Amino acid sequence: MKKRGEGQGLLPIGEIVTPALMKKIRRRTTGPTPIQKRLLDAAALSVEDQEAQSLLYQHTVFCQTSLPYRDPGDEARTWERSNGDVQLKVLAGEAMHPDLHLFVPVGLPFGPKCRMVLMHINQRALVTESPHVEVEDTLSKFVRKVLKLDPKGRNIRIVKDQLARLSASSIRLGVVRDGHALTVNSQIVTAFDVWFPKDDRQRVLWPSTVSLSQEYFLSLMNHAVPLDEAHIAALSHSALALDIYTWLAQRLHRIPAGKPARISWTALHGQFGQGYNPERIDNFRRVFRVALKEVLTVYRAARVEDDDRTGPPRIHAQGGGYVWREKTAKGLTLYNSAPPVRKLLK
Repeated sequence: MKKRGEGQGLLPIGEIVTPALMKKIRRRTTGPTPIQKRLLDAAALSVEDQEAQSLLYQHTVFCQTSLPYRDPGDEARTWERSNGDVQLKVLAGEAMHPDLHLFVPVGLPFGPKCRMVLMHINQRALVTESPHVEVEDTLSKFVRKVLKLDPKGRNIRIVKDQLARLSASSIRLGVVRDGHALTVNSQIVTAFDVWFPKDDRQRVLWPSTVSLSQEYFLSLMNHAVPLDEAHIAALSHSALALDIYTWLAQRLHRIPAGKPARISWTALHGQFGQGYNPERIDNFRRVFRVALKEVLTVYRAARVEDDDRTGPPRIHAQGGGYVWREKTAKGLTLYNSAPPVRKLLK
């Protein structure tokens, strides 16, 4: 009689160290990723020194709706999003070309850098209480400090391109409050040179002044949401994470204590599910949960409960046979929480 293991040979290493196990080993031996480290550092900074917070601001409509996550393409000239009583419509514009002496189309603003540049311009306008913002120096510092880009390098063209797209586009903001409807039809930014030097070696200059339209500025004065700059910097890799963060910053402290708000995955998909097939909402749910986890890492005061599938799958009779079914994931439950910034709006 053979003893156990005799004559069986050695097991191939692939049967012992599976891909899933290798992934866990790498995570433990390599430490946090750059994104994870940035998130943890921002969370620690907020806990250690709340008085050192630097603030950014976003208009409440952009906290409840969103700009495109990715480039929608040159053919896309209109972008619309709605969320309850809030409506956003963005119309791509045109700009005068210095060589052609003609108006040429400029695309829609998109992505995380677009959102962050707009937050910075909002902040400068609110602090100075003027729609005319001196940005040449402050925007360079912001790009270096928050976006971690060289303001003289080629990457800066991406940032200036988003500022150009913001300046060329027209917006319509609609808000219904207490039976009254507010509509803002305007441009966000006016009077801005959108073109770059032909020579890539030349420095890409910022304009000295960016002017917000009077309509947008007045609306911003009444509907600005303060945000933690360190949190925004930590989430700068993801437009979705930035949108979730600004949404929670605007929403959570308005929820009545003891009356949590429940948001279905269908509603979340309608608000955040750009590009995800509603028939495969599980794909959206998986990506959303990753971004939400990143947001909650920095926004520690946020009380958000994910009503995940609970319990094992169960077998059900169907068509003369049996199938396994999982409990349907319901969505999120939001509880009254302190905002990420407790300072008063200047």
